[in-house]
Amino acid sequence: MESQHAKAARFLASHRQRTPLLVPNPWDQGSARLFEWLGFAALATTSSGLATTRGRRDGSMGRDEILANAAGIVEATTLPVSADLEHGFGDDPADVAETVRLALGCGLAGCSIEDSSGRSDSPLYGMAVAAERLAAAAEVAHAGPVHLVLTGRAENHLHGVLDLGDTITRLQAYQEAGADVLYAPGLTDIGDIRRLVDSVDRPVNVLARPGGPTVGELADAGVARISVGGALCFAALGSVARAATELLHEGTFGFWDESALGREVALAAFVE
Repeated sequence: MESQHAKAARFLASHRQRTPLLVPNPWDQGSARLFEWLGFAALATTSSGLATTRGRRDGSMGRDEILANAAGIVEATTLPVSADLEHGFGDDPADVAETVRLALGCGLAGCSIEDSSGRSDSPLYGMAVAAERLAAAAEVAHAGPVHLVLTGRAENHLHGVLDLGDTITRLQAYQEAGADVLYAPGLTDIGDIRRLVDSVDRPVNVLARPGGPTVGELADAGVARISVGGALCFAALGSVARAATELLHEGTFGFWDESALGREVALAAFVE
């Protein structure tokens, strides 16, 4: 079997290819196996998708739950897996470093740390503090035989801070702190994305959004990786809600056609 070191190296190298790395975001072992069977080359966990499977909202999961889910996804697939570690589960850089140390023990190839604090009154860390936290994460991620691919996230646009200049400055600081990949979820304007890509020296991940640029347009802009967050999980939940609503309110079973397709896929993808 491929070693953790080799998976991490392959994951990092995949950010330097001619076309963007398309990364779906599994929420459990079954979705991870499905995405591998479909032909994706790498995976990244989704905290919002995991929370949904527990009947909870994003941001409510603890570190142990997040890491246990990530370890299960690593076990279920041969692909490199990066984990959404939210804000690192602690304000202090030492807390973030400990989270990354534990993530390494899960067999991961990468992880992401965001600069949101989880507090409604002050949702973003100051830039200097956020960079210090990233530096602590990078020191652990890159110290041993496994070069864990560290993604630094600037959460401005998810919290209504639409200052592209500040977002770029933050990501430049995270680059200097040791991030391998840079990510500003919420950016959808192709001009803004081009400006970001041109302003940093690390691969850039973009979150696919409705009405946003296509894969081809993002490739032309120099984007290295594209992910979808919890979108695929919510799409699955939407299909379930639609089928259950038909059963409850119409008394019909039109959803069996889609169910039959799902069963066929499961039988093909899940070999054990």
